[in-house]
Amino acid sequence: MKVLLINGSPKEKGCTYRGLVEVAGVLEKEGIETEIFHIGAKPIQGCIGCGGCARAGQGKCIFEEDSVNIGIEKAKTADGFVFGSPVHYAAASGAITSFLDRAFYAGKKNFVYKPGAVIVSCRRGGASAAFDQLNKYFTISNMPVVAASYWNMIHGNTPEEVEKDLEGLQTMRVLGRNMAWLLKSIEAGKQAGVGIPEAEEIVKTNFIRG
Repeated sequence: MKVLLINGSPKEKGCTYRGLVEVAGVLEKEGIETEIFHIGAKPIQGCIGCGGCARAGQGKCIFEEDSVNIGIEKAKTADGFVFGSPVHYAAASGAITSFLDRAFYAGKKNFVYKPGAVIVSCRRGGASAAFDQLNKYFTISNMPVVAASYWNMIHGNTPEEVEKDLEGLQTMRVLGRNMAWLLKSIEAGKQAGVGIPEAEEIVKTNFIRG
């Protein structure tokens, strides 16, 4: 089993990374393989809703200049996900927002029915708003949401300050254990013959009436 941890901070080894490392350490102890994938500091194109990904039928975005398709490809072999983001203006970073918009639009099939979790990092405020924002990718994609003993946030302006947030780091460790427990439970269910839920044909209702 493998968990892909996506670092949505422009800083590769900053506060968000420190939180992801704490989660990954517990997962590794539980026998779960991990990979921390940094989306990079270069600009990431936002989704323009062109539908090119669907027309191509290849499960990837038509824009190839950034890290989105790399992330979609890595998601194929992952059994669970942790998305990490710094808090910018009480929201997730613009980079990870653009990244996830396109990754889920073009490569959604690589995420469905796989557990997901979010961690956010902030100096002081806005963490819960960013946390709520990112969890919505899971709840529209048939993904079990992994919880912890508190909202998954860490505080500090530098990785050294994060080390002093003992409660935040504990929350990261609880999250890691809960993710491992859920992944193992899903695997045990598969071994017992429990498959994914039966899918219905998608119904879309337009609330605008002529």
